[in-house]
Amino acid sequence: MPSSNLRRQRGLTLIGLLFWGALIAVTAVVAMKLFPTVLEYYTIQRTVDRIAASNPATVPAVRSEFDRATITEYSIQSIKSADLVVSKDGSDKVVIEFAYDKEIDLFGPVYLLIKYRGRSK
Repeated sequence: MPSSNLRRQRGLTLIGLLFWGALIAVTAVVAMKLFPTVLEYYTIQRTVDRIAASNPATVPAVRSEFDRATITEYSIQSIKSADLVVSKDGSDKVVIEFAYDKEIDLFGPVYLLIKYRGRSK
């Protein structure tokens, strides 16, 4: 007769292990495909902030500065200088805005669409 003090075994079954392993693998793949686009966005944001801080006089000066930055920052591929919206705020400071869509191929017919938007500080 087994003792009533024996504890019931607890743990993870093989099916549970496979389920959690697959879930972690899919999450890791999505994160690995997403990371370069997020890094590109922050690079664009940093570049736009730097250009706006120098307060260029004209729109062509802003665009040429961005073109020079894209030559040195090889990770900027999704946006060109023509996509920048340049304006001035009430205190005569240059404000640079940008927006673009990034489509990431996950697997088969499944894509992830991310809409990035930014504005200089």
